[in-house]
Amino acid sequence: MKKAIVLFLLPLLTSMGFQTYESPDYLEYHKQITAAEKSIGEHQFKAALEQYAQIFERYDFVFMRDYKVASQLALYLDDRAKACEYIKAGMAAGWALKDIKKNKFLKPLQKDSEWTEIQQSYAGLRSQYQAKIDPDLREEVHLMFKKDQKKAMGALLKIGNKAQEKYGTITFAPHSEKQMLSLVEIIDTVGYPGEKLIGNDFWMSTIISHHNSISLEYSRRDTLYNFIKPKLIGAIENGEMSPYEFALADDWQKAAASERTAIGYGFLISPKKSTLSQTDELRAKIGLRSIGLRNKLVEIEEKTGMNFHLPDWIEGKINIE
Repeated sequence: MKKAIVLFLLPLLTSMGFQTYESPDYLEYHKQITAAEKSIGEHQFKAALEQYAQIFERYDFVFMRDYKVASQLALYLDDRAKACEYIKAGMAAGWALKDIKKNKFLKPLQKDSEWTEIQQSYAGLRSQYQAKIDPDLREEVHLMFKKDQKKAMGALLKIGNKAQEKYGTITFAPHSEKQMLSLVEIIDTVGYPGEKLIGNDFWMSTIISHHNSISLEYSRRDTLYNFIKPKLIGAIENGEMSPYEFALADDWQKAAASERTAIGYGFLISPKKSTLSQTDELRAKIGLRSIGLRNKLVEIEEKTGMNFHLPDWIEGKINIE
């Protein structure tokens, strides 16, 4: 009876002005970004820029990388006003002025009159960005990262695989398990601490990657990552985690637990022609472009001088064995 009453009230509440809120689907976001990248791969740069513009209108949170790509596309098409617009949007998303100045493709804009306006607006846009992120959480995660790096350095001082594995199991694993439990608490309390929440997409994904690469024996019996993994998928869906962060961490788990024989995302283990479709299927599930599209984008980078900010764990194209 209670269920029937709730169902009856829903249309009534809507008619009174109450609206149900549905959070944006970021797997769809990444699917649309991939569609824009496919247009780039086909040299349809104007269509790609229009696709980026539509995405920016639909989503409140936009990954900084996508503003970087769109600003370069606009300049390539000689739409300098649009390039400046996306540079400013990127600044409000965390794009540092010093990094913009280093972008070789965007350097011609520094001779334009709009460049003075860009520089003058930086302080205000930077303040907007800093107001969006959680400084306390950022500091907490940065401290976790520094502790992790210090512990990981201990393995480098050990000579031989056996000594390193022993260090990993006895010394690093207990530390890493505490880190993972802290991550669970953070996700359950405020969400995944990535670009959206703390303005950094590297610290936490590195911590998870370290956990997933302790040793073959540990990876096979570890239950913590399998417990956290659905939470990470959820973080991709709500825009708190990028597919790149997840792929890096998950690739390490697949490689470590299988002695580098499992089919992964193609970053740690080169994909084979016979299993390429399975690799691309894995990538599609988390909103990551196919291997073939990545390699096309690398070719266009080389021809045009644009930088599409592809994951740099592999330089250039991903080899297919």
